[in-house]
Amino acid sequence: MTVYRNLTIRQKQIVWAWAFLAVPVLFYSVIRFYPTGNAVVISFQDWNLLGSRTWAGLDNYTKLLSDPEFWQVFRNTFVYLLLGTPISLVVSFVIAYHLDKTRFLHGFLRMLYFLPFMTSAVAMAWVWRWFYQPVPIGLFNNALASVGIPQINFLNSTTNALPSILAPAIWAGLGFQVIIFMAGLRAIPRSYYEAARIDGVSSWTVLWEITLPLLRPTIVFIVVFSSIGFLRIFDHVFNMTTNNPGGPLNSTKPLVLMIYQSAFQDFDMGYAAAQTVVLFLVLLAVSLLQLRLLRDR
Repeated sequence: MTVYRNLTIRQKQIVWAWAFLAVPVLFYSVIRFYPTGNAVVISFQDWNLLGSRTWAGLDNYTKLLSDPEFWQVFRNTFVYLLLGTPISLVVSFVIAYHLDKTRFLHGFLRMLYFLPFMTSAVAMAWVWRWFYQPVPIGLFNNALASVGIPQINFLNSTTNALPSILAPAIWAGLGFQVIIFMAGLRAIPRSYYEAARIDGVSSWTVLWEITLPLLRPTIVFIVVFSSIGFLRIFDHVFNMTTNNPGGPLNSTKPLVLMIYQSAFQDFDMGYAAAQTVVLFLVLLAVSLLQLRLLRDR
């Protein structure tokens, strides 16, 4: 206490700042950093959750590189990313752009778009799974049959299963992205639009030269956030393909589902940890690449 009393006011402020910062630092060290470091260590070991750990060196990574299922899953994960991110970005922006100009029932419409984001992903996955069922159960196939169109095998086809799962995943995240886009649109000063209107600038020019450039920080956030979500997709795939997790011939299996199966079905924690490390590196690389490409020049 004597040392504390001899400190200056500035030094006391620094001490208190570090005292308060110690709580979240300790929390993240125990909850985040330690498990992450432990996962990296386990990726170099053999462990079945019950027995003792044995050192395996690079065996898990060698097995990963020679596993054809891993490369199929790796490809599926990037298909989710490369299709889901741009589609959700464009659709959410179009909705937000027009919803921002709508005054009639504006709050109600905004609530409707945000509602799927608040709903349990498991519940939504099962509802969409019911939509995709064959006649006479499935809503979509019943609608097709009513107009004489042959029914579509949505979830049991190697070509249709992945898009069928991607559609509700995109739909579920639209509400959050619409709200973020609307916040970005509201943050743009009205003076820019007033000056453009006085100069007689067309609506398309205003969109491309004013709105989109000033929305760059919002677009960067949504792209990174959405990409992380699609790279970590799990709930929709697991619940919509419970009879055959990962779809026919693993055509819909993402990397997170493979990690889950390796860890809690095969009890191969070392192999699952190696997959987790790969996923972490992919997430880090994709996020840094997007931030670099989309940053302000």
